[in-house]
Amino acid sequence: MPSPAGMSGNDSVSRALETVLASLEDSKAENIVPIDLYGKSSLADHMVIASGRSHRHVAAVADQLLKALKEAGLGTARVEGLEGADWVLIDSGDIIVHVFRPEVRDFYNLEKMWQAPDLDGETVH
Repeated sequence: MPSPAGMSGNDSVSRALETVLASLEDSKAENIVPIDLYGKSSLADHMVIASGRSHRHVAAVADQLLKALKEAGLGTARVEGLEGADWVLIDSGDIIVHVFRPEVRDFYNLEKMWQAPDLDGETVH
């Protein structure tokens, strides 16, 4: 998993990103991909995309992340999709987290949309 070190943003954003990545790792989320949006979008500074193995795992990953953000003093994030747990969006302000079931993630392919292409048209990670 890429380290948040060297990603843009201030200390509170870096701390929030570390909290998000640690929580996702602890809850056994799969294929965790942080994307630096700083200067690319006014939506957030970072987006993190991860997968859960099932509806239940996606919901558990999202619940644990919400608790971790609150315990770290990062406030209460807005949540969408927790009931169905196919795709849960957690918006903490500076960081937007998407937790998908693998089939749903493959269908929407957000990584491709948000990662910058290099000069050859290949995706830069």
